[in-house]
Amino acid sequence: MRYTFSTMLSAFTLICLVCLLSFPSIMIMVTYPFSHKAALFWSNYITSYCDRLFFAILRYYRGFRLLADRGSKEQLPEQFLILSNHQSLFDICVYLRYFCDKKVRFVAKDSLVKVPMVGKMLKSQHHCMIPRSGGARLAMNSLRRFGEEVFADKEKLPLIFPEGTRSKDGRLGKFYSAGFRRLEETVRLPVVACALDGGWRLSNLTRIFASLKCGTYRVKVLKVFDVPRTKEEEQAVLDESHALIEAQLERWRSLPADSLEV
Repeated sequence: MRYTFSTMLSAFTLICLVCLLSFPSIMIMVTYPFSHKAALFWSNYITSYCDRLFFAILRYYRGFRLLADRGSKEQLPEQFLILSNHQSLFDICVYLRYFCDKKVRFVAKDSLVKVPMVGKMLKSQHHCMIPRSGGARLAMNSLRRFGEEVFADKEKLPLIFPEGTRSKDGRLGKFYSAGFRRLEETVRLPVVACALDGGWRLSNLTRIFASLKCGTYRVKVLKVFDVPRTKEEEQAVLDESHALIEAQLERWRSLPADSLEV
C-alpha cells in the first residue's frame, strides 16, 4: 500500500510539473514559426521562472533535493567554459538553476530538436545543436559559429559534455577532445570543471517513479583552469577534469543516503 501511495504521489508530482510547463511550452511552439523574439521570451520565462518552481515542486511533494555548492562559485571569472559529466536531460535544468545569474548555453545533439518544447527552446536561445549526420566537418563548423556567438556576448556561458552522450548507469565515460578543442579555440575562455550526480536515476519513467522520493541531485564546481593555449594544454585540462569528476562521483556515492553534504 505504501509503495502504491508513493507511486501515485510521484505521478501527481509529474502532473504538477507538466502543468507548470504546458502553457509556456505551447506558447514557444506557437510563436516560434512567426516570431523568434516571442519564442525567446517564453524560453527565457521557462529557464528563469519555471526552473525555480520545478525544483520547489519536487522538494515539496517528494522531498527531492538539489544540493549545490554555492561557495565554490564565488571565485569564478566573469565568463568561462563549463566542462561537465552528463547523466540526464535534467542536467540542463540543474545547470540553468545553478548558474541562474548567467545565460548558460549548451552543446547538444540536434536530435533534441524533435522534443516539442525542448527543441524550440534550445533553438530560440541559440544553443549549439550538433548535427548527427553530415560528418565531423559540419559539427566543427557548428561549434565554431556557436563559439563566435559566445565570444560576442559576455553574459553567455558555454557548456559542453565531452562524454558525447548521457551515462545510463552513472559511471563516467571517456572524454572526447575534438568538440572541446574546437570550442575552446574559438572562445578562448578559462575552463571550469563541474561534476553532477543523480540524473542517471531519472533517465526513464520507471526510474523516475522509484527515485523521486527523497532523491538527490548534486552539483559542484571542482576547479578553474586558466585559458589553455596549446593542444597539449587543452588535453591536460580534459584529462585532469576527468580525474577530478571521477573522484568527486566516488566521494558522493560513499556518503550516507540522507547526507546533505556537497
